[in-house]
Amino acid sequence: MTQTTEAIAAAQEPKSRRSPRIHRAWFVAAVTFVTITGAAAFRSLPGLLIDPLHQEFGWSRGTIGAAVSVNLALYGLTAPFAAALMDRFGIRRVVAVALTVIAVGSGLTVWMTAAWQLMLCWGLLVGLGSGSMALAFAATVTNRWFTTRRGLVSGILTAASASGQLIFLPLLSWMVETYDWRPAAVTVSLTALAVVPFVWLLLRDHPADVGQKPYGAEEFVPKPEPVTGAARRTVTVLLSAVRTGPFWLLAGTFAICGASTNGLIQTHFVPAAHDHGMPVTAAASLLAVIGVFDVAGTIASGWFTDRFEPRRLLAVYYALRGISLLFLPMLLAPSVHPPMIFFIVFYGLDWVATVPPTLALCREQYGEDSAIVFGWVLASHQVGAALVAFLGGVARDVFGSYDMVWYASGALCAAAALMALVIRRRAAVPVAVAA
Repeated sequence: MTQTTEAIAAAQEPKSRRSPRIHRAWFVAAVTFVTITGAAAFRSLPGLLIDPLHQEFGWSRGTIGAAVSVNLALYGLTAPFAAALMDRFGIRRVVAVALTVIAVGSGLTVWMTAAWQLMLCWGLLVGLGSGSMALAFAATVTNRWFTTRRGLVSGILTAASASGQLIFLPLLSWMVETYDWRPAAVTVSLTALAVVPFVWLLLRDHPADVGQKPYGAEEFVPKPEPVTGAARRTVTVLLSAVRTGPFWLLAGTFAICGASTNGLIQTHFVPAAHDHGMPVTAAASLLAVIGVFDVAGTIASGWFTDRFEPRRLLAVYYALRGISLLFLPMLLAPSVHPPMIFFIVFYGLDWVATVPPTLALCREQYGEDSAIVFGWVLASHQVGAALVAFLGGVARDVFGSYDMVWYASGALCAAAALMALVIRRRAAVPVAVAA
């Protein structure tokens, strides 16, 4: 009788649950990589717009930096809600809508004539769309589709943004210098739209949708029911997380990470290099080279995270980044010299190498709610980036150079290294969420 029952159960087991030679999770990761790469096109543009918009409209660099600041802040503040919306409506729907909003926001900028329109299109619309395409998207895919190799996968998906920068920065800088900033904005819009069909046709929300186990899982995991009250759950998770010390340390270190990357280098490196006589295309090409080594550094960081203590990795990454920033003012020149190349390679390897260990620490501390918690940690990353994007422009207007900004950011990175070391390790404890 028992054998008969087992035979019937085995016959009813979906054949698709049997693991194929190449697990479907890797195809989902590949689509996610392409999606983030395509969406990264718009992130390559702000640093290229500062001088053209200043020359055409007479807006101060502080004003333009404020619009970039709104974009970066919304990029972060939208991320935790996007993670909860993915639980409620599915990954495909949220990402497809986000890409469409990015396309609309970038496309509308070609008709703007006032600074408030830059705030609306590039700040609000592109900020909201990009926030839904933030690293919380990568965290959700990693958590749902993988139980092993999570560090490696998170590193690969994080590197996708750098790959987009590598592909689009030289192209967009050439367009801005040769034609105008408007063709570059249209290119960003069309690129975001082009990715939507890939998301809709190829991306899947959960392994159970195709009858498979998550990669590395021992048992089949049923797809959970859609979670209602996405906004309430997001806020509830935050209220629970803020009562824990690790959250503030993770948020603080990641705020400094954003300040020293997206807010500083990505936004102000090109105009700063141009101040020293370097052509815009050459400076943008250096940023693209950062993207090349960012891919290698982030994937390597994911591999390290699977094998070494994440806190110590973070401390090393932030310390090395701070040291490199202190030397940057001495390296800027009209032409590209070997010491500058060394800085670019060094900084590229460290650009977002902080993401895999930060994700690992979020999973360790907050369990099933780690994607939403990481979304809030990412929000702090973007708030830090937004502050420096704005203050960097103000500092340039006031002091006539960016030197003070480089030195201050280097000191902040030293503080982040110390903060990372004091994060206490503990077993994963999910944050309690009210039903």
